[in-house]
Amino acid sequence: MTTVGNRSTHSDSERSAMTSRTTTLTQGAGKLERFPDFPPREDMQNTSHLHRRSILTALAIHIGNPETTLVHGEVPVAPTLDPWGAYRIPDLIVVHDCDIALVDEQGGYAIDRQGKAPDFVLEVASRSTGEVDYTDKRRDYERFGIGEYWRFDPSGGEYHDAALAGDLLVDGMYEPIAIEDLGEGRLRGYSEALGLYVCWEDGMLRFFDPLTESYLRSHDEDTARAAAAEARAAELEAELRRLRGEGE
Repeated sequence: MTTVGNRSTHSDSERSAMTSRTTTLTQGAGKLERFPDFPPREDMQNTSHLHRRSILTALAIHIGNPETTLVHGEVPVAPTLDPWGAYRIPDLIVVHDCDIALVDEQGGYAIDRQGKAPDFVLEVASRSTGEVDYTDKRRDYERFGIGEYWRFDPSGGEYHDAALAGDLLVDGMYEPIAIEDLGEGRLRGYSEALGLYVCWEDGMLRFFDPLTESYLRSHDEDTARAAAAEARAAELEAELRRLRGEGE
């Protein structure tokens, strides 16, 4: 396989091998087309900032509508389901009013089959893909008609052209979304698609809800809160037992 930018081309033998590894599903009497199976990313950036901290789960719970809203990582996106055509695999994708079952069956998001482009995509920078994120991918996502394209660079701008950047599609063209510098290693920009602020916090990706004035909590934060609540409950129970003992 050869790669030009972030697009891969395959020889006939490679195509045959990839096709043989792809599960064939059926829909009615005809065969259902699928995207080819893609290998996982080699870097750990998306794992560290999206999966390990359960950012995807927190975002999915906040947005709700699990039957109609897609919140996922590394789903192939393309204008049409052409296994050998142009495609991208964003680190995070959010689509409202989506046919989830079709995404699962086809192993990707074909814009023409869904009838709309994704509302939000985000890429996490890495040493190997950073420049592609803010050049080739930006042009492709604009061409695909994706409503918002965000870029998060945990290094603070070493791999991307900025620590945090977002683009809003206006009349078919991307326009930069304003990024606020809150000081003390904190940046944020507002996502209309999510109704949340996308935040760069000392190199960590976070989402802030302006309605509740609170961050969407990560798995570690939920675990810490639960442990603190259990410890406090144990302290109160011990205090009640002590008081009862003194009363007797």
